[in-house]
Amino acid sequence: MDAHNAGLAQQLAPFFEQRDDWVNISAPQGSGFAKQIAGDHNPIHDIDAPRFCVPGDLLFALVVSHYGLSHRMQLAFKGMLRADTPLKFPPLQTNAPFGVADESGKAYVEVSHQGRLDVTGPGVWALVAAYVGWSGQTFPDLLQPLLARHGVMFNPRRPFVVYDRMTLALDEPPDRDVSLELEGTTLEVSGKRGDAAFRFVIRNRQTAIGECEKRMVISGLRDYDDVEMTAMIEAYRRRRTEAMNGS
Repeated sequence: MDAHNAGLAQQLAPFFEQRDDWVNISAPQGSGFAKQIAGDHNPIHDIDAPRFCVPGDLLFALVVSHYGLSHRMQLAFKGMLRADTPLKFPPLQTNAPFGVADESGKAYVEVSHQGRLDVTGPGVWALVAAYVGWSGQTFPDLLQPLLARHGVMFNPRRPFVVYDRMTLALDEPPDRDVSLELEGTTLEVSGKRGDAAFRFVIRNRQTAIGECEKRMVISGLRDYDDVEMTAMIEAYRRRRTEAMNGS
């Protein structure tokens, strides 16, 4: 772990295990991070989900914890990471892209970065928490209006919405008062696939210090149905409330 990111490492400690050179994430750990830190109640992150996937937000946080922040960063996700898949975070080389891969060499995250940013104190965790915390508003707050505008929706019986990539561009180091402000959303539809983008301005208090973006892939698109979508939103909010209340 990067020595400057002790605070971030401490926050992440409950959500992974370090075994020699390997990082392991169990289903309870991945699910816990999604729900407790990111506010993400996507069924794909439920512990007992048949297609359980470690949240991309946790992988992003671990990359920052290992390597620190750069002026420019991009994480491209290359597949669904299942629980208990050991990952190796390779040594950092200046400005050289790298992959975070399993024992067979399959990369689940490809990272590009440029210009190391010297950040100490609580600013790193504040930025990570603000960035991943927007996942709690992806559905229904951001995604539903976007889908309705384009007349499409995902299959309510097999919803599939996953990260494609995450990017950061920072001109100055973040501090404990960093926040994200939504700048815009877009959706490109190609057949049954949708590519959604959510863009944010990064601020220290009121001063803009950078920008970031989350891009997601939505599979199995079909014609928008207001009745089905309303039922899905109600069910999602109900399960979110139950999870938050510990039931």
